[in-house]
Amino acid sequence: MNPEFIWFAAGLVVAGLAAGFVGGLFGIGGGIVIVPALYFVFTALGVDEAVRMHVAVGTSLSTIIATSWRSLSAHTKAGAVDFTVLKTWTPWIALGAALGAVVAGIANTEALLLVFGGGLLLIAAQMGLANPNWRLFAELPHGIARAVIAVALGLLSALMGIGGGAIGVTVMTLCGRPIHQAVATASGFGAAIAIPAAIGYAIVGWGREGLPPWSAGFVNLPGFVFLALLTTLTAPIGARLAHRLPQLTLKRTFAVVLAVLALNMLREALV
Repeated sequence: MNPEFIWFAAGLVVAGLAAGFVGGLFGIGGGIVIVPALYFVFTALGVDEAVRMHVAVGTSLSTIIATSWRSLSAHTKAGAVDFTVLKTWTPWIALGAALGAVVAGIANTEALLLVFGGGLLLIAAQMGLANPNWRLFAELPHGIARAVIAVALGLLSALMGIGGGAIGVTVMTLCGRPIHQAVATASGFGAAIAIPAAIGYAIVGWGREGLPPWSAGFVNLPGFVFLALLTTLTAPIGARLAHRLPQLTLKRTFAVVLAVLALNMLREALV
């Protein structure tokens, strides 16, 4: 077997196990872990710098398709999902995700690194500093305001390779929704983002030079298979552990880790 593939597979195993565990422990999407993990795996393997971040983001989005449906199903059984929000928000979110894939097709690696690093810093700040009881509005926006916010949510998530949970939960809680309902409902945003975005990344990346082996455009197929399977193994472990550990301390500690990771990605873009 090709030694390069063995190292590639090993990197995917570590990324998948870590992403599932972190997602279950902190209630965040695995893309926050998968994207930087894949980026550094691709860097170590010498994948062309011009496409490595694109493939990391596109592959991360492909794994969210499966995990989002499982998460939404679990929350639906618990009766915590607001399907009215899903029906009115997801078409706009999907539109934003599709636009995000188009933008990614014309963006360079440095731009994607800047978007990911900057977005991750905001998520780290929200996780470490925000109070879930903060409210800016009494209810979720309607009409043009809803369309603009939802499209922006989908576009930013598609450019970062995340399922939109962290951003969606923040928007919903700031608009007066209980945290449990926000987490449950935002879990449904993942499929609305991942399906159009992953298809878009495959299309805009088709035939590009320097792609890693077995890639469909900017979606790496071994990465999709490994990560989709492995995240499901460790997510329940992280979820069970979450109930036994001090959440506030954990989240603030992890926020620091995310901030360091974000700054490193920004350094990659700027040096």
